[in-house]
Amino acid sequence: MLRPDGKWRQKVVANTPAGFDALANWLTNQGVSELHAAMEATGIYWEGVAEFLSNAGVTVNVINPAQIKAFGVSYPVRTKTDSVDAKLIATFCAERRPEPWRAPPVSEQTLRALVWRLEALQTMQIQESNRLQVAREPVKPGIESHLQWLDKEIQSLIKTIRAHIDSHPDRRQKRDLLDSIPGLGERTIAILLAFPGSPERFHKARQAAAFAGLDPRQFESGSSVKARPKLSRIGHAFLRKAMYMPARVTLYKTSWGRAFLSRLQAVGKRPLLIIGAVMRKLIHVAFGVLKSGQPFNETLHPGHIPG
Repeated sequence: MLRPDGKWRQKVVANTPAGFDALANWLTNQGVSELHAAMEATGIYWEGVAEFLSNAGVTVNVINPAQIKAFGVSYPVRTKTDSVDAKLIATFCAERRPEPWRAPPVSEQTLRALVWRLEALQTMQIQESNRLQVAREPVKPGIESHLQWLDKEIQSLIKTIRAHIDSHPDRRQKRDLLDSIPGLGERTIAILLAFPGSPERFHKARQAAAFAGLDPRQFESGSSVKARPKLSRIGHAFLRKAMYMPARVTLYKTSWGRAFLSRLQAVGKRPLLIIGAVMRKLIHVAFGVLKSGQPFNETLHPGHIPG
């Protein structure tokens, strides 16, 4: 904790409800009447404490780890510990004053938890399937049994996610709008609803793309440095990962995607750049249908190359 007088105070608590209560008691004992909290968006580990503090009326900042890393370059930090990282994040917050984070609605928090759990189970399923291919006979029955359990759990969770979306008219309407976009499947739609959530969160489509780290990053400086543009990757890694397979499906399985592919190939774009461009395009299109409330219209996307 960075106090107004410039002094530091530290307290380690568990990342559990009991730990959050201990944190609140410690802050009270420190005489803290106004708090500006900041944390890195590392996986899902920040969500519980961020929601706890936000619900208590605290101003909360959730910061991309890449921003903290870049900020740390300007400081002569030679070690990396939890204590050093905490000071760096607090200093970043005090100097840069990033936009406050707002806790999403409970329904969105629930959907997010379900989507994360589905991702974990599907990852586990792939790992176990790979193990089965090289497993010795004594352990195969256990792996096969685990795979059967995983399959049942995954199917049950998919039904739960579907029912959760159906039970909220606003999310059901958004799901139907996203479902009109050729190339997006049920799992990707659930992820889009769970993370970007609402188009009201962004003013422009490129802000939604930046949220996923799919905005282009230019490398130009004077006359000596001019590299090919790349995806910034400063954004939500899980959302960015989720757009990869839909982009491939869009490119090779849909008419509007094939038109998009032809246009990009005609101007000499490389395959990886094309995939990234379509991932970004899908975010733009998803933002558009949610913002307008109108289903996907293929005539509005005749292979346009985004800037």
